[in-house]
Amino acid sequence: MTTRDSLRQQGEAMRRRLFGDDDGAPAFMRTVNTEATFGALWSRPGLALEDRMICALAALGAVQRLSSLRRHVGAALDLGLSARSILEVFIQVGIYAGYAASEEAIEAAGAVFAQRGVAMPAETPREESLEVLSERGAGLMKQLHGDRATQGYAAPGNAVTGALYPLAIQYGYGEIWFRPGLDLRRRALVAVVAFTALKLDGQVKKFGVSALNMGLSHTEVIEAVIQTAPLSGFAPALNALARLSEAFGG
Repeated sequence: MTTRDSLRQQGEAMRRRLFGDDDGAPAFMRTVNTEATFGALWSRPGLALEDRMICALAALGAVQRLSSLRRHVGAALDLGLSARSILEVFIQVGIYAGYAASEEAIEAAGAVFAQRGVAMPAETPREESLEVLSERGAGLMKQLHGDRATQGYAAPGNAVTGALYPLAIQYGYGEIWFRPGLDLRRRALVAVVAFTALKLDGQVKKFGVSALNMGLSHTEVIEAVIQTAPLSGFAPALNALARLSEAFGG
């Protein structure tokens, strides 16, 4: 039987595993963080701890909670995530929240890396032509979404969305999803989480289904959304779960 005392004990163990003696939260938040955040949510089965951290970084980067983001970057390094993987989360978040969000998150992460003596990964040249990016992006869209890849604002021939969407295909799908550091499975996690944090429920429903094509299970997709609750809000997470319930027939 789960009790507050059992959640407190479990949460304290998880909090210490992730953040050591101090998670940086104000004392007034200690009880709710220990019990609800670390005891009830971070300790849930169904999603690996490293994947939960990927989700946490994506949510914090999307909503720009930079103080908390810095603490989680340190915890991610301690869990064994590479600097490259951490930065790739923030680069991908820029597709959904804007590249300014990526820049600020990367700057915050860089400060943590410097404190830890971790070198910033070298950026290798990316010189594929726009034609290659378009072809590769369209192929990934088909792999992800199937027939839904050309529906809605992605419909070809739409003169209004077509003023912007080809760029999203090239640099969103064709460039960023193929960068080194995160595999397609984890990039699907980042997408679902960022859309949840940004309250974009239609995209959560679409990408929640598409994430299954990248090797995630129904449970892992649901857990990714749940993981956002203490970081970007319980209400957005519940709204996203409602859309996933529709998509999964729950």
